[in-house]
Amino acid sequence: MSKITQIFIFIILLALNVSAQGDSLTFVTADWHSLEIAKGIVWKQYLFKGTLFGSNQNINILEVKKSKRISFEFGYETKKLKLTSKFGKESDALAAVNGTFFNTKEGGSVDFLKAYDLVVHHNQLKDGKREFHQKAAVVLKNSTLRIEKWNGNDEWETHLHAKGVMVSGPLLIFHKGQEPLDSASFNLTRHPRTALAITNSHQILLITVDGRNENAAGMSLFELRNILRWLNAGMGINLDGGGSTTLWIYNQPANGVVNYPCDNRKWDHTGERRVANVIMVKKR
Repeated sequence: MSKITQIFIFIILLALNVSAQGDSLTFVTADWHSLEIAKGIVWKQYLFKGTLFGSNQNINILEVKKSKRISFEFGYETKKLKLTSKFGKESDALAAVNGTFFNTKEGGSVDFLKAYDLVVHHNQLKDGKREFHQKAAVVLKNSTLRIEKWNGNDEWETHLHAKGVMVSGPLLIFHKGQEPLDSASFNLTRHPRTALAITNSHQILLITVDGRNENAAGMSLFELRNILRWLNAGMGINLDGGGSTTLWIYNQPANGVVNYPCDNRKWDHTGERRVANVIMVKKR
């Protein structure tokens, strides 16, 4: 990393830290719309009108408490693509959120995916090297989730003893510490985002941030990382975002899609993008 790049990142981080002090108060004191959709599962939503990061931000959070009544599953298609809402409905899920990165033309995950003890896809490497979103994973074991960090070994994910492994990233928070982010456009530019976090009290959070609309600017990964910190996350990972960002909840209006997916370029709930995989919340 050149000295100019280091200085550039330092200036960005300094500006973010100064503004984040006021933003954190705005975030934690917001009067969130809150609805219990099942025992131990609460959906929260809030539209910040120009008050968060100096922009409009629409955020949905699904809080899932650790419970013997609730489990998580990965849904996937190997070739065709399918709406997040359809994944959820066909599996009788309580909720579903889009998963990791995928081939938009040919279908299938471009990151390692293991589901129901079956390896579905391996990482598609670039010039023999991992992509930036292939250095962490959401791991499913005993029907609950944890987040793991790549240890540098080529076959790292294949040795994770778990029923399901969904490689994704970048990793944002690990063991209560902020993970470094570079100055790549993907990290700095505001986009719709999807994230998964585990709080210090062991709640699982599924988070969507809308964007690409005058009503919602989207977030950089630096801003998203701050959001996770303010949610008391000890672990946090970025999932696929952009037009894929979708949170579906059973028995809610607008076909269950509670955020504003942007693939139709409209501010409504019908702009879902078809995806290759999802994370679902289900009753045991």
